[in-house]
Parts: sequence; C-alpha cells; structure tokens
Amino acid sequence: MNQSDNNNYFERVWALVRKVPVGNVTTYGALAEALSLRAGARMVGWALNGCPPDVPAHRVVNRLGMLSGKVHFGGNETMAQLLRSEGVEVDEDRIVNFKNILWQPPFNPIS
Repeated sequence: MNQSDNNNYFERVWALVRKVPVGNVTTYGALAEALSLRAGARMVGWALNGCPPDVPAHRVVNRLGMLSGKVHFGGNETMAQLLRSEGVEVDEDRIVNFKNILWQPPFNPIS
C-alpha cells in the first residue's frame, strides 16, 4: 500500500468514526466490514493511532467491548474517562451493556 492509498484509507476510517453517536461505541471489525476494507480490524486500529483530534477514536473498542486501544490515549484511564463523560459505563476496561450501546455502521457508507 503506498502513501496515497494509506491517506485515502485513513480518511475513510476517520469519516466513519466521526459518525459514531455520542453514548455509543463500535468495533474495529465493524468499521472494517462496513468499509469493505481488506486489511481488516488491525488496519482500522492503525488508522486510528494518531488520528486528528476531531475523530472520536475512544468510541472504538474490540469485539468483546474491551478498551484495547487505551494505550494510545496518553494514560491508562483517559479512554475510559472520555467514554464516561459521554454516558458510557466502563468497568475494569470493559464496556458495560456493550451489546445495548453497540453502533453498527451502515455497509459501505463512504465511497
């Protein structure tokens, strides 16, 4: 993948993450599937590492509802604090009522 492909890939991921509603979370895999991205969930995580500040990357968790990306937020509690400030309950790095607040992105919403 060349730099231009990376930029387009990252922009598509960021645009979709910006659509995750406040008070909800989604998963790396759900984003990859919705965008039909071959590289999958790991590449979505890579795109979110160092994303612009207007991308609510804290709303993206792993398929089990765990805060797997918390190390990228500058502190062990930062991701949980951001989620809690939006009304998401977090207990021991896991989303409480995960299935009830899981946002499923529409398939291929960004061309």
